[in-house]
Amino acid sequence: MRKWWWRITVSLMVIALIAGGFYWYRQKNIRPDVSYLTTKIERGDLRVTINATGTVEPEEVVDVGAQVAGKITEFGHDAAGKLIDYGSVVKKGCVLAHIDDALYQAEWAKAKAEVAAARAGLLSARADLQQVEAKLLQSKPEWERAGKLAPQSIISRSTYDAAKAAYEQDLASRSVCEAAIKKAEAALLQAQAAADYDHKNLEYCTIISPVDGVIIDRRVNVGQTVVSSMSAPSLFLLAKDLRQMEVWVSVNEADIGKIYVSQPVTFTVDAFPGETFVGEVGKIRLNASLSSNVVTYIVEVKTDNASGRLLPYLSANVQFELSNQHDITYVANAALRWTPEEGMVDPEIVRQTKAEAKKADTGKTAADTKKAGDKTVASAPAAAASAGDNHRHVAEPTYGTLWVAADGYVHPVTVITGPTNGSVTQVSGDKLPLNLPIVTGVKTAETIASGAASPFLPKLPSRRRNGKKSSSSGGASHH
Repeated sequence: MRKWWWRITVSLMVIALIAGGFYWYRQKNIRPDVSYLTTKIERGDLRVTINATGTVEPEEVVDVGAQVAGKITEFGHDAAGKLIDYGSVVKKGCVLAHIDDALYQAEWAKAKAEVAAARAGLLSARADLQQVEAKLLQSKPEWERAGKLAPQSIISRSTYDAAKAAYEQDLASRSVCEAAIKKAEAALLQAQAAADYDHKNLEYCTIISPVDGVIIDRRVNVGQTVVSSMSAPSLFLLAKDLRQMEVWVSVNEADIGKIYVSQPVTFTVDAFPGETFVGEVGKIRLNASLSSNVVTYIVEVKTDNASGRLLPYLSANVQFELSNQHDITYVANAALRWTPEEGMVDPEIVRQTKAEAKKADTGKTAADTKKAGDKTVASAPAAAASAGDNHRHVAEPTYGTLWVAADGYVHPVTVITGPTNGSVTQVSGDKLPLNLPIVTGVKTAETIASGAASPFLPKLPSRRRNGKKSSSSGGASHH
């Protein structure tokens, strides 16, 4: 009797263990009830850019200042005959303003008088030289005759000495007159230089335009006194040619390596919403600036402004074009970033992957052993080949993995990735899933039913059929 009950008890325990194991196995291998967020590979154009901000600047600006001090008495007239003001179009040599020149007129008149006096002094010194030259014409022959008669005792010694002294005195007087002439000439040059200086200051009282251009800024008014000290005060700011403009763009050091001269550029300004302007990189300035531990470089972008719509100092949103490809295949970046959880991948693919990995490890071990044995034999040729390969740089392709949803599982597809604009990436490959859904995310049915997917979404009401609770599963969304 006891043996019979013992057999029944053991049998029940075995059945319970088998049932429990079967239940655990089913629960472990059951596919999760999930809803995949999917997208598809699309074909079109892909433009990759670097975004930055800048300021529209005139291509060449001239700061017109004053080199003398004085009061602004009046403004000149522009090419249209109007008084000089903001936006006036001026030609080279056009009078921009007048500074009170009364003091400079007086200084120049004084300098001219000093020049006349120096010129008169030079004439006087030359006249004195002529007088001395006339005396020499008389004293030199007398001394020569005295030199002939004195040895014959025809004239006295005192007469001879007097003739000699008169001649030598006239020679000395000539030297003095020649020195006086040189001094008078130097005084004349000095007076003339002073007169030229005063005349130039008088000319500086008339402010003229050095180039053809447009008045961007007028910084003085009539009656205002300008003071010229160590630096010339700025009166007007002229743009030489507003038909050619530049955009000065601050580019981060992380992106400056992708910028090059003649690179295509597009930009927009807030003044003309919806309108795009084009240009190209003209210069990359090397004087970088450091602000808050961020290094930036100024890039000058040239653009045509024949229409005159672009105004100086407008803020610009600039896009440097890195690549612009047409009719290519691309996919959302979310598809390349998504990674499936355990249990979402097809078990058959998992088994194949593990087998291939094991086989690869085995093959790698054998290859390493063979390579170690052949190293001493082929060391010299390998070194030569390696040295030659160092001179060749071949860009290796980058790979990514897309996950395709099918039958509740996901399957990996390896693709070659290309440029990206931040939202989509170019993809290519032999097994490109063009018409298959590419997974970008996942939501479980329980999460959707409970409303836990987002605290801002309302909870979905549960439905019961035949006394059993059922939940609605979210449909796939195509991005």
